[in-house]
Amino acid sequence: MKTHWSMTVLTCCCLTLLVPGCTQQRPDTRAADERAIREADSAWSAASGAKDLDRYLSYFAPDASIFPPNAPIIAGLESIRKAVAQYFATTGHMSSRTAKVEVSRGGDLGYASGTYEFTFNDAKGQPVTDRGKYLTVWKKQSDGKWKAVVDMYNSDLPITPPPSK
Repeated sequence: MKTHWSMTVLTCCCLTLLVPGCTQQRPDTRAADERAIREADSAWSAASGAKDLDRYLSYFAPDASIFPPNAPIIAGLESIRKAVAQYFATTGHMSSRTAKVEVSRGGDLGYASGTYEFTFNDAKGQPVTDRGKYLTVWKKQSDGKWKAVVDMYNSDLPITPPPSK
């Protein structure tokens, strides 16, 4: 009986020492993932500048949401399609520049932040240029592609007060 107990303890001790060495650590792919997000963010900006709605929408995950300034959250691709189509119809020049990209150690989530500029016509038909910043959360999909799951942006310009009566 004592021998059986000793063998059990010895086996457990050996397994305790061996098991950590047998587990494989996931390789650190953050640098490659950050490049992939930066490239996707740049191509997404180009699609926006070209007002290519279908290509622009292809960068969103199916369950994505956008958080526009001074407006409710827009959730889901069909709602985003409607909002962006209207936005493309009323906006002139559009561009953005990615400043920073980071990816989680797990390699499944990342974010990009940067600045944007676009021109549109105000209520009087006068061109107005808006400048601001954005933050986009990217999620790696099962096929390995990165898709935007949350996109938020807001202006650096002060809010224009409503006309006095």
